[in-house]
Amino acid sequence: MLKYHILPVTPYQQNCTLFWCDQTGEAALVDPGGDLERLLALLDKSGVTLTKILLTHGHLDHVGAAGPLAARLGVPIVGPHPDDDFLLRGLPGQCATFGFPPIAAFTPNQWLKGGDKVALGASEFEVIHCPGHTPGHVVFYSAADRLAQVGDVIFQGSIGRTDFPRGNHGDLIASIRNQLFPLGDDLRFIPGHGPMSTIGDERRSNPYVGDAVFYRANRV
Repeated sequence: MLKYHILPVTPYQQNCTLFWCDQTGEAALVDPGGDLERLLALLDKSGVTLTKILLTHGHLDHVGAAGPLAARLGVPIVGPHPDDDFLLRGLPGQCATFGFPPIAAFTPNQWLKGGDKVALGASEFEVIHCPGHTPGHVVFYSAADRLAQVGDVIFQGSIGRTDFPRGNHGDLIASIRNQLFPLGDDLRFIPGHGPMSTIGDERRSNPYVGDAVFYRANRV
């Protein structure tokens, strides 16, 4: 069974999540966007063994501490999908645009594609490619734990922005409606920012992708 701890990092309060297998103690950090020393303190306090860093997409507030953390602890960086390579290569430019301290460009040890599996001890994530917010955005989904880390695809009561380079609103809506909603109303998800929610809650009440929105649109 997967356990998790959410630590918001960077001025954008991005949800970096420490996941670990309760049977083996093997752990992964998803989207370590910054605040390296806080992340190291969390790992030290948790007593788990970090084996990999997982990235949902290439925006700086999700990847900023990935390179330094990987170098310091000797663990691989896994993800996102290769369609976000341009974002990782462009990290210095992202930092200059948004006023962040410089972050060096990097290439992950492993790219991911939809349908890949990522083992974490006795547990496993399925990788779901969900383009829209960025073209290479992925979601980490644990069917056994009815839990997903969705990055900036969907939030409680909102959806990801698509006005960044290579964002696509139609792709984002399709990713949510066709990829995430079919996973089931009971699925809990950790978004990239803000509180957790469930697929069922968003189907019922999300003003951008909820069922009522599409019911009204189809009646027009």
